[in-house]
Amino acid sequence: MTSSFQQHHGAMLLKYSGISFISGAVNHGFFSGERSLWTAAIGIVLFVLGAWLEHRQQGPSENGSGLLLTLAQGSLLSVGLGFFTGGLQHFPDSPARSAWVVPLGFFVSVVALGWSHNRAWQRAATVYVLLLGTLVSAGSYGAWQWLERHPGWASIGHDHGETSASAQGAHPTGMSAQVISRSIDIRMDDQMRFSPSSVTVQAGETIRFVVHNAGRVAHEMVLGSAQEIAAHAQAMKVAAHSGTAMQHSHGTGVEISVGAGQTAEWVVSFPQATVLEMACLIPGHYEAGMRGTLEVRQGAPIIGPRPAQAKPAHDHGKHAH
Repeated sequence: MTSSFQQHHGAMLLKYSGISFISGAVNHGFFSGERSLWTAAIGIVLFVLGAWLEHRQQGPSENGSGLLLTLAQGSLLSVGLGFFTGGLQHFPDSPARSAWVVPLGFFVSVVALGWSHNRAWQRAATVYVLLLGTLVSAGSYGAWQWLERHPGWASIGHDHGETSASAQGAHPTGMSAQVISRSIDIRMDDQMRFSPSSVTVQAGETIRFVVHNAGRVAHEMVLGSAQEIAAHAQAMKVAAHSGTAMQHSHGTGVEISVGAGQTAEWVVSFPQATVLEMACLIPGHYEAGMRGTLEVRQGAPIIGPRPAQAKPAHDHGKHAH
């Protein structure tokens, strides 16, 4: 079957767009979870359609491998490329994970290409794989160890200070007084997650957040509307790509940065019902899925701390002596 340039180009666009989507899903699946599912689904549809069209355009002599084999080889190659590129992209954010994801992606891509190659395997190819695989593995391990010793590197150009004054309710005189309704523990980690990822409070409450960073790199917790968070995340992404440092405020001023392995506390008042996002806006973290929601529900005004429940009286008459 003879195919036109237009048909060949269309099939190529579909096939390699699908590979890119699958690679992107694998890339972010290791770092952002459920967000990658729809990307993988689109990639699979595009790749299958493109491979099918390409298969139809091939002549009988070129058609020996079969459509299923082509799909299997392309899928394996997509996974390898996704591991390799994703690990490189997320090295500053998740060095411990990327240290093995990058070499794994390299070796999976080698297997995929060797499987689809029609020529006999040569000794030169073995030497190439061993040498370059060793370099990739050693480089990944070295980068991991370097980042372990320099945890602040990932947040270059994104300096908030450890705790914002506005988040602590600071007054020009240096004095502040707040009645805390209750405490909520928040955990952050290098899986790019807040735990819990959904928090509910009542309008009128003043909450003490005890924020623990269980990761090996710095993280932050920023509160704001969905529009504010999205706009600032985009600004940080542009600044990071341009390589320019960005001294900035998050607009709402409600944020706290916590160093690796550290715990910090901040106090926030919620005067009215609303829905907020909590996010880490360090470049790469928000994009990797480090976000959650905080819902402020309308309730009875809370004026003071909740009283402790009285302990039941201890009746000695019930004891047998």
